[in-house]
Amino acid sequence: MICCKEIDEYIKFVEENPEETDEEIKLLIKNIIKPTLSRDDVFFDEEIFYKAIKYCEKWYYKLFPYQKFTYALFFMYDKNNPDIVIFPDILILMARGNGKDGMIMPLANFLQTHYYGVKNYHIDIVATSEEQALNSFNVVYNMLEDNKKTMKKYFYWNKTEVINKITHSILRYNTANAKTKDGKQTGMIIFNELHAYEDYKQLNVYTSGLGKIKHSRTVTITTNGIVRDGPLDEKLALSTEVLNGENNFLGLLPIIFKIKDLKTVDVPMKKFLKTGDKQDIDITVWCQANPSLRYMPVLMNEIIKDYIKMQKQKSYRVEFYAKRMNLPQQDEEDAVTDWNNILKASYIDIDNRIPRPVPDLVGKCAIIGIDYASLNDFASAGFLFKIDGEYIWRQKTWICSKNKFFNDIKFPFENIGQDGFQDFEVVNTETIEAEQIILWLISEMSKYNIKKWIMDMYRFQLFKSEFEKYGISLETKDNPYGLVRMLRYPASIYAIIAPRIEIAFADGKINIGDSAIMRWAINNTCVKTRKDGNKTYEKIEPKLRKNDPFMAFVVAMSGQELLDEEVIYV
Repeated sequence: MICCKEIDEYIKFVEENPEETDEEIKLLIKNIIKPTLSRDDVFFDEEIFYKAIKYCEKWYYKLFPYQKFTYALFFMYDKNNPDIVIFPDILILMARGNGKDGMIMPLANFLQTHYYGVKNYHIDIVATSEEQALNSFNVVYNMLEDNKKTMKKYFYWNKTEVINKITHSILRYNTANAKTKDGKQTGMIIFNELHAYEDYKQLNVYTSGLGKIKHSRTVTITTNGIVRDGPLDEKLALSTEVLNGENNFLGLLPIIFKIKDLKTVDVPMKKFLKTGDKQDIDITVWCQANPSLRYMPVLMNEIIKDYIKMQKQKSYRVEFYAKRMNLPQQDEEDAVTDWNNILKASYIDIDNRIPRPVPDLVGKCAIIGIDYASLNDFASAGFLFKIDGEYIWRQKTWICSKNKFFNDIKFPFENIGQDGFQDFEVVNTETIEAEQIILWLISEMSKYNIKKWIMDMYRFQLFKSEFEKYGISLETKDNPYGLVRMLRYPASIYAIIAPRIEIAFADGKINIGDSAIMRWAINNTCVKTRKDGNKTYEKIEPKLRKNDPFMAFVVAMSGQELLDEEVIYV
C-alpha cells in the first residue's frame, strides 16, 4: 500500500467538501487513485517527489493542495520496470485563470534537473499560437532571469530554449509547421490548450518522438472550448470510460475540474444579486471548475466580474461557460441545436458512445436529398426515413482532394474507415462528377421505396442530363409525379422546416448514426433570422467548415410529409 501525505490530504478534502469538487474528481479518486495506491506492482518515488515540491516552492511559488496531489502522481512507476511511468498520458482540465502554466511549468523545469536525474529528458511545449507557447515557456525563463546568479551554474537559456548543464535536458516551445518536427527525441510533451485543435495532424507528429527516452509522458493542460468532436472531445470521451472503471490500458490520468451543470453556475451569485453585499457570494460550487479559487482572491474577483458581464452581455455567455466553468455551450441564437443534442442524434448512450439502434430499413419509404455546392469541393447525398416518429438519415459525402483548401479543412479525413468515419470518400480527381453521385444513389435505392429525389436549383443543371440519361423523371407542372423535385426558393423552404428540425433534435427524434462528418457539418451550420423574421441556414465559416452533409439532410426534410403517407392496398 502506497502512502503519501499529500495524496491522502487531498482525498480527505474531497470527501469532506463534496460540493466543492466535481463528479469527475470523485470518480478519479474512487476508480483510479485508490486502486493504484493499493497495487503491489507500483513504485512511488517519494524521495524525488519531495525534491520536486521543495524545488518548485523555492524557485517558483507555494503549491496548492490539489497541485501537490497532482505532482505526486507523476512519480508513480512500474515496480518491475522503473523506466515506465504508471500514467504516461495526463490530462489536466480546469477553467481559465487557475494557473495551468504556473502549475505544470515549475515541474517541467524540475524534470530537467540532476535532482530528477534523467539525461536528455527533453520537454516540448506545443501550442497553436506563439503567444500561448511563450506564456508557458516564460514561466521558466522569467524565473531563471530573476535568479541569474544561482541559475547560471545549472542552466543555459535564451528566449527559445532552456538547457540544463548537467543532464543536457532541453525545454523548448513549438509553434511552427508540424511537418518540420518529426523524429524529435522527447521525454515529455506538454500540449497547451488542446481545445483549440480540430484534428490530430500536429499532435501526432510530436508524439511520434516518444519512447526513446525513459519516463515518456504527454501532459495536456487545457480549458474547454467551442471546437466540438476534435481531439479534446475524444480524450474526454475516453476519460469518461476510464473514470467509470473501464480498463485503463493507455495509462490515462484524467484530472478534470468542471462545474456540474448550468443551474449550478448561478448558485453563488443568487443572494448577492439581491443584496449587493459581497459577503453573500458563496464560491463553493464555482470551485468545481476552479480549484485555485479559494486560494486566489484576484481570480474570484475576475470571475464575479465576468459573471455580471455575462448577465448583461448575452454574446459573452458562450465564452463564460466554456472558459470560466468548463461547461461548453453553443450560442442558442445561432446554433442549429446544442452539442448534446447532436451527440444524442448519434448515440443512445453519449458517455459510453453506444450508437443509436436502427430498424431494418429494407423496403421502407425514403426521400433522397442532395447537396452539391461546387465541382471541386464537397458533395453529399443521403436517404431520409421516418419510422415511428424518428427521422433516420444515412448519407455519403464526396470530398475533392484537389481543392486548394483541402489540407486546411478542419476535419480528420485520415481517420477514414474507422468507426464513425465510414460514410465519406476522398476523390483524387479534379472534380466530383454528378454521375458518380447518381450511380451511388441508384445502387442504394433498390433497397428502398423512394418517394422523391430533392435538391435545390443551384447545381440542378449539372444533374439534369444525368437524370435524363438514367431515366429518372423530373417533377414539373405537367408531371407532378416525377421523381426529382427542384427547390426553386430554398430560403423559403428553410424558413418552414428550420423550426421542425430544431424540435426534432430537441426531442431526440433525429438519428444520424455514428457519423463524425454529419456531427461536424451540423456544428458548422448556424441559423440566422432574416429581416422578415424567418430563419435560414448559413455556414459558420465558408471555406474550411463545410456543412454539405447537413444541407443534404435539410433538403430531404423539405419533403418529409411524403413519408407520412400511408398506402393501403385492397
